[in-house]
Amino acid sequence: MLSLCLGLFLADAAVSFADDSLILAFNLHILTGVRVIVYLLALFMAIVIYGLIGLAPMIPKRLFLPVTLFNPVAYLLILPFFIYCYGRLQQVEWVASFCQVIFCLGILYWFQGRIKFRWPLLTESELEPRRFSWRNLLAFLLVNALVLLPAAVVYLGVCAALAVNHFSEGFMALHPGGLTVQVRKYVRNDGKTIHLCPMAHVGEPDFYRKLSRSFATNSIILLEGVTDNKNLLTNRLSYRRMATSLGLAEQETAFEPSRGELVAADVDVEQFTTQTIDFLNLAMLLHVRGVNLNTVRELAEYSPPPHLQEQLLDDLLTKRNRHLLGELHARLSESDDIVVPWGVAHMPEIAKDIQKSGFRLEQTQEYVVIRFRPAGHKSNTAAKERGSGTPK
Repeated sequence: MLSLCLGLFLADAAVSFADDSLILAFNLHILTGVRVIVYLLALFMAIVIYGLIGLAPMIPKRLFLPVTLFNPVAYLLILPFFIYCYGRLQQVEWVASFCQVIFCLGILYWFQGRIKFRWPLLTESELEPRRFSWRNLLAFLLVNALVLLPAAVVYLGVCAALAVNHFSEGFMALHPGGLTVQVRKYVRNDGKTIHLCPMAHVGEPDFYRKLSRSFATNSIILLEGVTDNKNLLTNRLSYRRMATSLGLAEQETAFEPSRGELVAADVDVEQFTTQTIDFLNLAMLLHVRGVNLNTVRELAEYSPPPHLQEQLLDDLLTKRNRHLLGELHARLSESDDIVVPWGVAHMPEIAKDIQKSGFRLEQTQEYVVIRFRPAGHKSNTAAKERGSGTPK
């Protein structure tokens, strides 16, 4: 079994490196299927052997701890590259595969004294002459529970915070206590003011309330919300279930600006491509009906068209931002105060555009969107508001 674990680890390194090289050089994915199978087998064996290390002291830890922990540690180390080098993921994966090959060759040389492929890779004489020990098992469990697991959780939390800040360009931040957004006030020399207010579909009721009260009475509020005048969407997307389960409020019902002029500034579904509409219908079907036999069958039958990701980004972000910016610039002649309460993902592009138009950042204000609470503890305010049945 130990030799099989080493063999699968070596095979995973070789196949991964070959697959990444073919993809990077020729955009060929002919080895990807084999790679997935080998990786899953190697991962299964690594999990088994890692668990046996605590039960069987005879397993050489200096050899199998690096082997079994290589892939988890490698993926953790790669996470920052996924955040800051998102456009070069294939190159990053190739470097990781290359490092795994070098690591494998180093392992072979270390315990064999030379690089030689033989079977079995590990003989009985190379096992440590030790039997089961409670002390070994207890130490193994304590190191995992008190050191490795907490360290991994903290590291993932830091990476998540970095990702949120990077992709939102500072409009949203992840803290140990919850999620916050940064409302930014931009001004121009002619006295015009634009407030960019990052929004979330679910959040604390007091977030929506405080934000609504901050709007000036003479402001124009450009609202987000895709219309569907021709009923092209087969299911209505609602975040009520999510809000209820998290003890939060839904933006659609909790965000009710009472000051200023409300203006619908979003597009209609008709402006999306057919591919995007089909994908949205499938996604909303899963959201509304959940995972069952029928939805799983429809999901399995769905064949995404080429370049779907780029098409989704163009329809859901670029087109809507372009329409919003057109409305924004048109409304500047009607009011000195424009408010844009749109989703966080839209904010970076909007901010860049208005800065090109002469607006400069003058003021920022932080709002808590979601507070992290202990499991089972929900927002009392949200529960009261849902229970009151106050109409929108």
